[in-house]
Formats: sequence, structure tokens, C-alpha cells
Amino acid sequence: MDFVARRLTVDVQKAELCHASTAALGAAMIPRPVPCSAHSEAWRFAPPSKRLRVETRALHLDSRAANGNGAVRPYVANSKPILDASAWDSNSISPATHLYPRTQPAPLAMPNRLRLFAGTSNPALAEEIAHYLGLELGGIRIRRFADQEIYVQVQESIRGCDVFLIQPTCPPVNDSLMELLVMIDACRRASARSITAVIPYFGYARADRKSQGRESIAAKLVANMITEAGADRVLTMDLHSGQCIGYFDIPVDHVYGDSVILDYLASKRISTGDLVVVSPDVGGVARARAFAKKLSDAPLAIVDKRRSAHNVSEVMNLIGEVEGKVAVLVDDMIDTAGTITNAAKVLHKEGAREVYACATHAVFSPPAHERLASGVFQEVIVTNTIPSDPKKIFPELTVLSSANLLGETIWRVYNASSVQSLF
Repeated sequence: MDFVARRLTVDVQKAELCHASTAALGAAMIPRPVPCSAHSEAWRFAPPSKRLRVETRALHLDSRAANGNGAVRPYVANSKPILDASAWDSNSISPATHLYPRTQPAPLAMPNRLRLFAGTSNPALAEEIAHYLGLELGGIRIRRFADQEIYVQVQESIRGCDVFLIQPTCPPVNDSLMELLVMIDACRRASARSITAVIPYFGYARADRKSQGRESIAAKLVANMITEAGADRVLTMDLHSGQCIGYFDIPVDHVYGDSVILDYLASKRISTGDLVVVSPDVGGVARARAFAKKLSDAPLAIVDKRRSAHNVSEVMNLIGEVEGKVAVLVDDMIDTAGTITNAAKVLHKEGAREVYACATHAVFSPPAHERLASGVFQEVIVTNTIPSDPKKIFPELTVLSSANLLGETIWRVYNASSVQSLF
């Protein structure tokens, strides 16, 4: 009996001690903000409202945790900054002003994950785009072996970055296209977050349909190759036909170079009543109509053309009035210049005072330079989506830069802003 009584007494004492300790510990449990480490990525890039998270921590109850005035300090885990319990009001939570003073807010660094890389087809345009964006072109090594195989190595880390590859598929078209595909593959294997192929001039766009039996649709094939290589988006300029956008299974941002040309024509101060916009063929009527509408709704004329073979055209007749007016021929590209030169001759024959040729892409395959420099044009206006050969520059040629337009589009794509509002 004495043993049982002693045992019950000990159990009661233990229960009372446990109850007192639990009550004291419960009273010391307070919510407090625990800031993340100031050197961690989570703290640097988190919005200010998320830099402090509220946690509940137990407090040390021994005398070693007390400060000079007897206030109990919270438990310190992993040497994180701490707050005095006396600094908290029992009814509300106030910010840790002594850790992050309002007069000196913690810096909020925004990472710049935009990366620009250029292929070898038009490095000058890529440099202008980078200058507009205030960036430097990324380091990339592109070599060709003795058998003309292409080797590409990205010279810097692009893990988690939004990469834009600037590479028009201009002549030599096949080499430029293959180089673009290898660049896309290299960036994909380097763990880029997204890859945008910036193709100012999209080759094979003219092979967009079957006009005869047993023909290939090369535009669709090239779109599939770019998609399968690993591109997440395509940014291109003045496609030969809008239906090429539908050949891609990824988003396509299609911008128009006529805004660059229109600004230049406006600087020439040609009277609106003297202007007439001319489409060199029936297929370009929609493009010429949109161009004329932006030129204060100028009148429209159409050249009826018959094509007997590839790169061979013959003008049949003219639809519209051009006598005594300044005719502006509008097309998406000038290749051998046969179509646009024949159209200019007909316009002069019908009484046009001056003839301007405007096109976005200056392909200029032989004998384009001889035809354009023959004197039928007052001025030939193109953009720099394709680099011009310095040896084949003629006095009537004017090359406008499309870098600002492409640079602004890249910035809007990167920031998920509207591209359509540019036009």
C-alpha cells in the first residue's frame, strides 16, 4: 500500500509539472515573420509583400534565451534573422522595421533573361536590333567543316532564358536555313526556356500551294522543320502569302515592313492627289490596297500579268488611271525584277510621270541589278531584311532599316505585350 501511495503521489506531481510547462509553452507561442535569407534567389526576386512569411515558433524558456530586460527571444533556426517578442503587439502584427527599414527598402532586382543571337546571314541587321534593345549579341560559335557541315556552339549559359535567334533565310537559302535549324537545336539542348526564330525573310514562302499536279508545298515542309527543331515561336516579316502562317503549329508573329516604307515616302512630301498605288500582279492586290489606304486612301491600279515560267512574266494590260501621276509599285519582294520592271515600262507607256518601286525583301537575283538600274525607276526602295551586296549598289537604290520595327516586336513578345497595336 505504501508503494502504491508513493507511486500515485509521483504521478500527480509529474502531471502537475507537465501541465504547468505546457501552459507556459503555449503562452509563448506567437506568430512571427521569418524572412528568407537575403542572399537567396527567392528573397531577391519575390515581391515585397511576400518577402516575410508568418510562422509559429516555440520560444526558449531557459534563462540563456532571455535578453537584458528579461524578454524572451524566439528560437533561432539556421542563423536566420530574429525578432524580439517584446516588439510585437498582442493584438496585431507589425512589419520588421529594424530588419527592413522603410527608408531603405531591400533591392528588388529584376532578372533580364532576354538573349539575342545572330547567324551568319545578316549580322549587320542583328547588330542594329541589339542596339535598339540596348543589349549585346550573345556569343555563339558557328563553323563549317571542310565538307560544309555546320557546327554551332553557344558560348554562354542560356539556361532558363528567352532566346531570340536572328537569321533570315536569304541566299544561299539552304545554307541559311540549315544553320538556323542547328542553332535552334543547340539552344534547345542548352536548356533555353523559350526559343523564338526571328526570320525577317522567310525563304520557300512562294511554294505555298499546288498550282499543278505532283508539286511539293515547300513552305509547309520548312515550317515543320523549324517546329521539329525545337522553336517555340516564329517572328517573321512580310510573308509572300498570309496562308503560310497556318503552316506552323507554333505561334507566329507576322509584322509588316510597309510602315518603314510609308514613313520614308511621307518624308518626300509627294502630293496625295498625284499618287497612285500600283500592284504589279493580281496576287498582290490585297497588299497594294492596304498600302494605298495608309497613303490617305490613294487610288489603286493593277497590272495584269501572265507568267509563262518561273521568273518569267509578261504584262498584258493595265487596270486603272496613271496618266500624269506618281506611280508607286508595291510588292513583298524583288527577285529577278522581271515583273516589276515590265510593270514600270507599262506605267511609263500609259503616261505616269514618275515610278517608284517599293518592296520589303531585296532578293536581287541576277539580272535584277541591271534591270533596276536601267532608268525606268525614279527610286527603288527596299529594307535591309536581306543584306545588299556593296558591289551591286546603284544610284536609284535606297535601303531602309527594319531594325527598330523588329526590335520593338521582340521586346513586346518578350514582355507578352500586344504586337498588333504596332500596326
